[in-house]
Amino acid sequence: MPKRVGMEVSLAIGEAAMLADVDVIAAYPITPQTHIVEHLAELVANGELVASYIPVESEHSAMSACLGSAAVGARTFTATAGQGLELMHEVLFVAASMQLPVVMTVANRALSGPLSVWGDHSDVMAARDVGWIQIFTENGQEVFDNVLCAFRIAEDKKVLLPVMVHLDGFHLSHMIETILIEDKEKVDKFLPENDYPLPLDPKKPVSMGTFAPPIIYSEAKKAQEVNLQKSKDVVIECWKEFNTIFGRQYKPVETYRSEDAKTLLLTMGSFSETAMATIDKMRDDGQSVGLVRLRLWRPFPTKELREAVQNAETLVVFDRAFSLGGQSGPVCAEVRSALYNETRKPKVTNVIGGLGGRDVTVAGFEEIIKKGVAMARKGSKQEFEIYGVRE
Repeated sequence: MPKRVGMEVSLAIGEAAMLADVDVIAAYPITPQTHIVEHLAELVANGELVASYIPVESEHSAMSACLGSAAVGARTFTATAGQGLELMHEVLFVAASMQLPVVMTVANRALSGPLSVWGDHSDVMAARDVGWIQIFTENGQEVFDNVLCAFRIAEDKKVLLPVMVHLDGFHLSHMIETILIEDKEKVDKFLPENDYPLPLDPKKPVSMGTFAPPIIYSEAKKAQEVNLQKSKDVVIECWKEFNTIFGRQYKPVETYRSEDAKTLLLTMGSFSETAMATIDKMRDDGQSVGLVRLRLWRPFPTKELREAVQNAETLVVFDRAFSLGGQSGPVCAEVRSALYNETRKPKVTNVIGGLGGRDVTVAGFEEIIKKGVAMARKGSKQEFEIYGVRE
């Protein structure tokens, strides 16, 4: 039977990886993800998890070790945050292009400078084009569930791509929440053993990751893009089966009280739960507002987004990262691009906030929504506005 326990979300990730019978963990500590890999090290040391734990000298080395373990067919897991994700940046491209099904949780953190260990989405937005499937979570149960889903998706023979599961640093990673730890028998039913079809074998030597001259490079990248886009069907299928077995449903784009809303707020990550409380308050005050939450960041759910916002007049996109020198936050840029050719589309405005771990309250989101609506009606001196900056 599943157990309902109060647990720090970072520790719940370790429990999910253990239930998945992970074979190899290669990791380097960095705030705010350290508790994840510390717990896994403890589970391995105590004999509760039979796996190889590789303590490496950097995040670049961690991902490099993951490439090797995944390439021989081992179920592979790691975790990182902030600067750590950027230090492994060049290796992330290799994992995706070589179709190695590594699973990684990222406790999202602001990037230097100035130095900050607190959470925003700077790190993930700097790594949005590395070719990984990327999933956002809002609470501890969603993180636990989607770690299990990530292995199922990554190792599917129609996919064979690495997967990042994103959780907000500190706002989620260090919270103690009620988590339903699922029964091992059910998990085994949902997650079959890893059967990587192209494992490295000394008896059958092959060449991998070789040099590609200009005559073949474009075709290789096109094939990678096609594979990543097709993975969305497998992601959706996985989430449906997860719901059948465990009773919790996930979708690429999820909405809250949005059906008849004239104004929609779009969010990603744990701040979405605060935004829901804002929507409830404003609805009770008679205002026609709703919420759209992006769960699947890559591949981008263009079709589902268009359907979710088609009846709204205004869409206020809340970004938690800058695109420095650009015209909007990175999420807003994606959203505007997705809606550009639509004949019926809402006016899109952009507010950036919650940077470096700064909180946004219920009242704050109400102000953000009103600011976004005012920008849509009256225009703005700039393409986006920053919430809460002291002048």
